[in-house]
Amino acid sequence: MGVPEDLAFAKHLVPFTGRLERDEDYTGAHLDGGEFDDLAATGARFDECAFTGVTFTGGDLSGARLSDVGMARTRWIGTAWSETDLLDVTIADSVLAGVQAHGGTWRRVVLQGCKLDSLNLRATRLYQVEFRDCDLTEVDFGSATLTGVTFPGSSISRARFTRTTVKKLDFRKARSLDVAEGWDFLRGAIIDHDQLQESAQAFAQTLGIQVR
Repeated sequence: MGVPEDLAFAKHLVPFTGRLERDEDYTGAHLDGGEFDDLAATGARFDECAFTGVTFTGGDLSGARLSDVGMARTRWIGTAWSETDLLDVTIADSVLAGVQAHGGTWRRVVLQGCKLDSLNLRATRLYQVEFRDCDLTEVDFGSATLTGVTFPGSSISRARFTRTTVKKLDFRKARSLDVAEGWDFLRGAIIDHDQLQESAQAFAQTLGIQVR
Protein backbone atom coordinates (compact mmCIF):
# COMPACT_ATOMS: atom_id res chain seq x y z
CA MET A 1 0.00 0.00 0.00
CA GLY A 2 3.02 2.23 -0.11
CA VAL A 3 5.22 3.90 2.44
CA PRO A 4 4.12 7.24 3.93
CA GLU A 5 5.99 9.82 1.85
CA ASP A 6 6.91 12.05 4.77
CA LEU A 7 8.99 9.44 6.58
CA ALA A 8 12.63 10.53 6.58
CA PHE A 9 13.77 6.91 6.73
CA ALA A 10 11.43 5.59 4.01
CA LYS A 11 14.21 4.56 1.63
CA HIS A 12 15.76 2.36 4.30
CA LEU A 13 12.63 0.31 4.99
CA VAL A 14 12.63 -3.42 4.28
CA PRO A 15 9.40 -5.45 3.77
CA PHE A 16 8.59 -7.54 6.82
CA THR A 17 6.83 -10.86 6.23
CA GLY A 18 7.59 -12.79 9.38
CA ARG A 19 5.94 -13.02 12.75
CA LEU A 20 6.28 -10.37 15.43
CA GLU A 21 7.81 -11.81 18.58
CA ARG A 22 8.08 -10.62 22.16
CA ASP A 23 11.20 -8.73 23.32
CA GLU A 24 12.59 -8.53 19.78
CA ASP A 25 14.24 -5.51 18.13
CA TYR A 26 12.83 -4.34 14.79
CA THR A 27 14.67 -1.65 12.84
CA GLY A 28 13.63 -0.46 9.40
CA ALA A 29 10.77 -2.97 9.13
CA HIS A 30 7.77 -2.23 6.90
CA LEU A 31 4.59 -4.15 7.69
CA ASP A 32 2.35 -3.63 4.68
CA GLY A 33 -1.11 -5.18 4.58
CA GLY A 34 -2.23 -8.36 6.27
CA GLU A 35 -4.11 -9.26 9.43
CA PHE A 36 -2.72 -10.28 12.80
CA ASP A 37 -5.20 -11.96 15.16
CA ASP A 38 -2.80 -13.31 17.75
CA LEU A 39 -0.14 -10.63 18.12
CA ALA A 40 2.25 -11.50 20.96
CA ALA A 41 4.92 -8.80 20.85
CA THR A 42 5.18 -7.67 24.46
CA GLY A 43 8.36 -5.74 25.12
CA ALA A 44 9.25 -5.48 21.43
CA ARG A 45 11.16 -2.44 20.20
CA PHE A 46 10.41 -0.74 16.86
CA ASP A 47 12.83 1.87 15.51
CA GLU A 48 12.31 3.66 12.19
CA CYS A 49 9.51 1.28 11.16
CA ALA A 50 6.30 1.68 9.18
CA PHE A 51 2.87 0.04 9.42
CA THR A 52 0.53 0.46 6.43
CA GLY A 53 -2.84 -1.18 5.82
CA VAL A 54 -2.35 -3.64 8.68
CA THR A 55 -5.16 -4.92 10.93
CA PHE A 56 -4.53 -6.13 14.47
CA THR A 57 -7.41 -7.82 16.29
CA GLY A 58 -6.76 -8.51 19.95
CA GLY A 59 -3.20 -9.43 20.76
CA ASP A 60 -0.65 -7.88 23.07
CA LEU A 61 1.88 -5.11 22.47
CA SER A 62 2.26 -4.24 26.16
CA GLY A 63 5.57 -2.77 27.24
CA ALA A 64 6.69 -2.17 23.66
CA ARG A 65 8.79 0.81 22.57
CA LEU A 66 8.03 2.62 19.30
CA SER A 67 10.49 5.31 18.17
CA ASP A 68 10.34 7.12 14.81
CA VAL A 69 7.43 5.02 13.58
CA GLY A 70 4.85 5.90 10.93
CA MET A 71 1.43 4.24 10.73
CA ALA A 72 -1.14 4.75 7.97
CA ARG A 73 -4.51 3.08 7.34
CA THR A 74 -4.02 0.65 10.23
CA ARG A 75 -6.71 -0.89 12.42
CA TRP A 76 -6.12 -1.83 16.05
CA ILE A 77 -9.11 -3.60 17.59
CA GLY A 78 -8.97 -4.53 21.27
CA THR A 79 -5.18 -4.69 21.30
CA ALA A 80 -3.29 -4.31 24.59
CA TRP A 81 -0.90 -1.33 24.53
CA SER A 82 -0.46 -1.04 28.30
CA GLU A 83 2.80 0.60 29.38
CA THR A 84 3.78 1.02 25.73
CA ASP A 85 5.97 4.05 24.97
CA LEU A 86 5.70 6.09 21.77
CA LEU A 87 8.32 8.65 20.71
CA ASP A 88 8.11 10.64 17.47
CA VAL A 89 5.25 8.52 16.14
CA THR A 90 2.70 9.50 13.48
CA ILE A 91 -0.60 7.62 13.15
CA ALA A 92 -2.72 8.61 10.15
CA ASP A 93 -6.13 7.53 8.84
CA SER A 94 -6.28 4.70 11.35
CA VAL A 95 -8.72 3.13 13.82
CA LEU A 96 -8.01 2.41 17.49
CA ALA A 97 -11.05 0.74 19.04
CA GLY A 98 -11.05 -0.73 22.53
CA VAL A 99 -7.27 -0.38 22.73
CA GLN A 100 -5.93 -0.61 26.29
CA ALA A 101 -3.12 1.95 26.20
CA HIS A 102 -2.95 2.80 29.90
CA GLY A 103 0.20 3.52 31.84
CA GLY A 104 2.51 4.34 28.94
CA THR A 105 4.33 7.46 27.76
CA TRP A 106 3.52 9.22 24.47
CA ARG A 107 5.95 11.96 23.47
CA ARG A 108 5.75 13.99 20.23
CA VAL A 109 2.96 11.89 18.77
CA VAL A 110 0.61 13.05 16.00
CA LEU A 111 -2.69 11.30 15.27
CA GLN A 112 -4.30 12.56 12.08
CA GLY A 113 -7.68 11.60 10.65
CA CYS A 114 -8.06 8.75 13.13
CA LYS A 115 -11.12 7.21 14.75
CA LEU A 116 -10.53 6.56 18.44
CA ASP A 117 -13.33 4.60 20.11
CA SER A 118 -13.17 3.57 23.78
CA LEU A 119 -9.41 4.15 23.83
CA ASN A 120 -8.08 3.68 27.38
CA LEU A 121 -5.34 6.20 28.14
CA ARG A 122 -5.70 6.07 31.92
CA ALA A 123 -2.52 7.06 33.77
CA THR A 124 -0.68 7.57 30.47
CA ARG A 125 1.71 10.50 30.19
CA LEU A 126 1.16 12.53 27.00
CA TYR A 127 3.70 15.21 26.05
CA GLN A 128 3.32 17.29 22.88
CA VAL A 129 0.59 15.05 21.47
CA GLU A 130 -1.66 16.34 18.70
CA PHE A 131 -5.05 14.84 17.84
CA ARG A 132 -5.61 16.38 14.40
CA ASP A 133 -8.95 15.95 12.58
CA CYS A 134 -9.77 12.90 14.70
CA ASP A 135 -13.03 11.52 16.07
CA LEU A 136 -12.63 10.69 19.77
CA THR A 137 -15.51 8.73 21.29
CA GLU A 138 -15.48 7.72 24.96
CA VAL A 139 -11.72 8.13 25.26
CA ASP A 140 -10.63 7.76 28.90
CA PHE A 141 -7.89 10.18 30.02
CA GLY A 142 -8.47 9.43 33.71
CA SER A 143 -5.40 9.98 35.92
CA ALA A 144 -3.37 10.83 32.81
CA THR A 145 -0.80 13.62 32.57
CA LEU A 146 -1.51 15.87 29.58
CA THR A 147 1.20 18.39 28.70
CA GLY A 148 1.05 20.39 25.48
CA VAL A 149 -1.86 18.32 24.12
CA THR A 150 -4.03 19.82 21.35
CA PHE A 151 -7.10 18.74 19.34
CA PRO A 152 -7.25 20.85 16.13
CA GLY A 153 -10.22 19.91 13.95
CA SER A 154 -11.18 16.99 16.20
CA SER A 155 -14.55 15.95 17.59
CA ILE A 156 -14.52 14.91 21.25
CA SER A 157 -17.50 12.94 22.53
CA ARG A 158 -18.09 11.66 26.10
CA ALA A 159 -14.44 11.97 27.08
CA ARG A 160 -13.37 11.28 30.66
CA PHE A 161 -10.77 13.39 32.47
CA THR A 162 -11.22 12.30 36.09
CA ARG A 163 -8.08 12.96 38.17
CA THR A 164 -6.23 14.18 35.10
CA THR A 165 -3.20 16.47 35.50
CA VAL A 166 -3.00 19.09 32.75
CA LYS A 167 -0.51 21.71 31.57
CA LYS A 168 -0.98 23.65 28.34
CA LEU A 169 -3.98 21.50 27.36
CA ASP A 170 -5.67 23.36 24.50
CA PHE A 171 -9.16 22.51 23.22
CA ARG A 172 -9.70 25.74 21.27
CA LYS A 173 -9.56 24.37 17.72
CA ALA A 174 -11.61 21.25 18.43
CA ARG A 175 -14.78 20.95 16.34
CA SER A 176 -16.76 19.81 19.38
CA LEU A 177 -16.08 19.23 23.06
CA ASP A 178 -18.23 16.87 25.12
CA VAL A 179 -16.81 15.91 28.53
CA ALA A 180 -18.64 13.11 30.32
CA GLU A 181 -16.57 13.26 33.52
CA GLY A 182 -13.80 15.35 34.98
CA TRP A 183 -14.51 19.01 34.25
CA ASP A 184 -13.27 19.76 37.76
CA PHE A 185 -9.86 18.27 36.90
CA LEU A 186 -9.29 20.46 33.84
CA ARG A 187 -7.97 23.46 35.74
CA GLY A 188 -5.50 25.26 33.44
CA ALA A 189 -6.98 23.93 30.19
CA ILE A 190 -7.87 26.43 27.45
CA ILE A 191 -11.25 26.53 25.69
CA ASP A 192 -12.88 29.12 23.43
CA HIS A 193 -16.06 31.15 24.02
CA ASP A 194 -18.30 28.86 21.96
CA GLN A 195 -17.07 25.81 23.83
CA LEU A 196 -17.75 27.58 27.12
CA GLN A 197 -21.35 28.27 26.10
CA GLU A 198 -21.88 24.70 24.92
CA SER A 199 -20.43 23.32 28.15
CA ALA A 200 -22.17 25.71 30.55
CA GLN A 201 -24.68 23.11 31.75
CA ALA A 202 -21.96 20.55 32.42
CA PHE A 203 -20.00 23.19 34.37
CA ALA A 204 -23.04 23.97 36.46
CA GLN A 205 -23.68 20.31 37.22
CA THR A 206 -20.04 19.84 38.25
CA LEU A 207 -20.36 22.76 40.68
CA GLY A 208 -23.73 21.58 41.98
CA ILE A 209 -25.52 24.64 40.60
CA GLN A 210 -29.17 24.31 39.62
CA VAL A 211 -30.18 26.13 36.45
CA ARG A 212 -33.91 26.80 36.25
